[in-house]
Amino acid sequence: MRIAVVNHVAVMVEFLRQIVDGVPGYEVAWVAQDGAEAVKRCLADMPDLILMDLILPIMDGVEATRRIMSESPCPILIVTAAMDGSTPKVFEAMGHGALDAINTPVMGNEAAAQQSREALLKRIETIRRLSSPSPLSPQGRARPGLTRDLPPLVVIGSSTGGPKALATVLSGLPKDLRAGIIVVQHVGGEFSEGLAGWLNGQTRLNVRLAVGGCRPEVSTVLLAGSNDHLIFSPDLTLTYSKEPSAIPFRPSVDVFFKSVVEHWPLKGIAVLLTGMGRDGAEGLAALRRSGWYTIAQDEGTSVVYGMPKAARDLGAAVDILPIDHVAPAILRFLDKGRPPIRVMSWEW
Repeated sequence: MRIAVVNHVAVMVEFLRQIVDGVPGYEVAWVAQDGAEAVKRCLADMPDLILMDLILPIMDGVEATRRIMSESPCPILIVTAAMDGSTPKVFEAMGHGALDAINTPVMGNEAAAQQSREALLKRIETIRRLSSPSPLSPQGRARPGLTRDLPPLVVIGSSTGGPKALATVLSGLPKDLRAGIIVVQHVGGEFSEGLAGWLNGQTRLNVRLAVGGCRPEVSTVLLAGSNDHLIFSPDLTLTYSKEPSAIPFRPSVDVFFKSVVEHWPLKGIAVLLTGMGRDGAEGLAALRRSGWYTIAQDEGTSVVYGMPKAARDLGAAVDILPIDHVAPAILRFLDKGRPPIRVMSWEW
């Protein structure tokens, strides 16, 4: 794992280097002493993780995080003493896409130093697992010329208990919603048309099955309608694929979410609702790393707290919300262009 260090204090840089180099398979990719240098270095040589201080010369860590997540997104862990006194900066950085924050490791007292080193390495290991490549990992982006006139996009995955949860979310959105919605619900292809018709009666939006070659449209909900996986193609049209064939959930939320990461060029909103198992959690995490606003349904309103719990455990959700708060959160994002700034709670 190649880890970059952004810190202007020489002794702390050396201490972090020792921590990283002490783990087999970890190495320091590069060091930057200010935020502007970090932005340039990341563009030229993207690491697997950045350990970002917030108090930096020239450009602080908040602005550096914003620029990096906009220009060359990669996992960022805030490592700063600001956790003790300047928490608003931590909130801002996480609002721009930093995955998490932790206090700068302690130097001096050996027992405290060891404890803080272990805490940092545990956090890095969690991010490493979150970021590990898989056969479904993104491989590219759509060509810039295809982005013209694309609508804002909301993607939703659900399973057990999903139809009612979907109805709650969709009924809370206006008929003139200035975004397109794509839904992947675990349901047999033979029942998908009936689900689309039922949802049409629950919302003011137009709900129909996604067919090969179609694209997202404003005020329209496209529902996966096959036992194959719904995915985006490089030309930003939707299609169905039998692969990967080994995944038991069909259509798979993970497969769809990761195709969004791979091909859809704009940031949007991703929601993971009630369901059994883990499908969608890794895809939601990939979308969050790409700068999307991600939501997981909370335990109290989930029929089965499997998929959203897996997302919570991965740190994939910016917000964990009761089902009746999801539609208002979507509308706030579309109105303001960004989610509320808050610190993500990691589960260990």
